[in-house]
Amino acid sequence: MNPSPAASLRLEAKGIAKYYSHLTALQAINLRVDPADFIVVLGRNGAGKTTLLRLLATIIHPSEGSLWFDGIPVVQCPASLKSQFGFVGHESFLYDELTVRENLLFYARLYGLADGAHAVAIQLEALGLSARAGDLFRNLSRGLRQRVAIARALLHQPSLLLLDEPTTGLDAPSRERLHSLLRRLHQEGRTILFSSHDVAYGLALATRVVLLERGRIAFDGRNTPEAQAAVAGQLGSGGV
Repeated sequence: MNPSPAASLRLEAKGIAKYYSHLTALQAINLRVDPADFIVVLGRNGAGKTTLLRLLATIIHPSEGSLWFDGIPVVQCPASLKSQFGFVGHESFLYDELTVRENLLFYARLYGLADGAHAVAIQLEALGLSARAGDLFRNLSRGLRQRVAIARALLHQPSLLLLDEPTTGLDAPSRERLHSLLRRLHQEGRTILFSSHDVAYGLALATRVVLLERGRIAFDGRNTPEAQAAVAGQLGSGGV
């Protein structure tokens, strides 16, 4: 099951809010993600970036509002539609007792890929992991674990990628490799939405900027010099 980029999802959050006891993590979020969008979500620590990504990936559910995929409420979406996106978060969803290759082969079977071994080989090469394919996942550094998690999310060639701070733990060469990979995927027609604590890195990649402030969208627009100035004005010298 390898969805084509032409099948990219249209994702829409309508009036989304998320509460944790007395804490409001997100409030009044209205966000439309169209096919082939390349969006960076920026904001200070605690602004709601991770909560938003986890909600869009259906890892957690909203306290208020609704999420729609291609005009269908997420609660009514068939599994085949949800399978068209890939998610990388702070948890790897990988198994310490398995090797890198074994982990990816497991997910290839889970995704129902006809030639899982080939799909795994492609992602091992793309993420610079071929030489570490036989290593146990538990023995990898933080950066290598993140690269394997990204490979896992790309195995089934999703049309929509949701990445929560994907550069966390990556060294400079790995960040550049990821930068090139995301650019290529976007050029192929993939829809990408990622959060970043590195404002410069995010702005160098994305074509659209969403800025969160205290759980609300403070800015949403094309990545222009004016948008970058607005973001800088909101974040100030402290960045994120």
